[in-house]
Amino acid sequence: MTTRIALLRWLTSALMILLVGAAGYSLWVRYQVEPVTRDGKVRADTVPIAPDVAGLVSEVHVVDNQPVKRGDVLFVIDRPRYRLALEQAQANLIAEQVALAQAEREDRRNRAMPDVVPAETIEQGATRVESLHTALRQATSAVNLARLNLDRTAVRAPVDGTVTNVSMQPGQWLAAGSPGLALVYGHSLRIEGYFEETKLPAIRVGDPASVYLMGVADEITGHVDSIAGGVEDRERSGNAAQLANVNPSFTWVRLAQRIPVRVAIDHLPPGVQILPGQTATVIVHPRKDGRVTHRSFPW
Repeated sequence: MTTRIALLRWLTSALMILLVGAAGYSLWVRYQVEPVTRDGKVRADTVPIAPDVAGLVSEVHVVDNQPVKRGDVLFVIDRPRYRLALEQAQANLIAEQVALAQAEREDRRNRAMPDVVPAETIEQGATRVESLHTALRQATSAVNLARLNLDRTAVRAPVDGTVTNVSMQPGQWLAAGSPGLALVYGHSLRIEGYFEETKLPAIRVGDPASVYLMGVADEITGHVDSIAGGVEDRERSGNAAQLANVNPSFTWVRLAQRIPVRVAIDHLPPGVQILPGQTATVIVHPRKDGRVTHRSFPW
């Protein structure tokens, strides 16, 4: 009886050791070998919205975190000032047209009386006509530029998206090219998983992928859209005009470099909202097409 109890205890212990070993091995394969990473982020392209003309902000048509469509007016820059500039340019254009018409009449009259009007006067009249033609083209360009500036006083959304970080108020001065707010491009939402380089041989463009946002149980499905073409070498600095500056130190602990892998979203479960900056777990499912991938152990 005692022998049976001892044998049962030995078998139970052995079974528990095997189960723990199998669980440990499966976890090691899961997180060290298979293409899985918990270091994923929701990313989107951000468009800085800056006016093309300088001036005081007279109107703000959006609030923080408001969805907008391409072409919607976001804010307006001092339209009266640029409307006056257009009127002045148009007045200069009319003046140049009147001066040109007068010069052309004088030139035709002089050419009709070559026996009375000296040749030098006729030549000066023709030169004046050509000069006024040039001035007229410049005045026309000035009108077109003033009209363009007036149109650009209404700053519009270049793409569909959501405006964010809006703190602009009427009366604020903005220089040309100075961003006043940011627009998150809605159609550029994607997931970027940062995979260890030891897992890259198992990942190919087109492979299906599963994404789980932190705190959300629903699965987001997608596919590998691209793999980064390279990452910065932090152990080396210097440009093409200098000698390479290589770090002389070396640590015995070698950490695998993480490579960004872009995952395009194919299906978003109903009710799930994704925002740039959210943390995600990315699982890539390598396709079973007979392709053999040879990978070495990380040590």
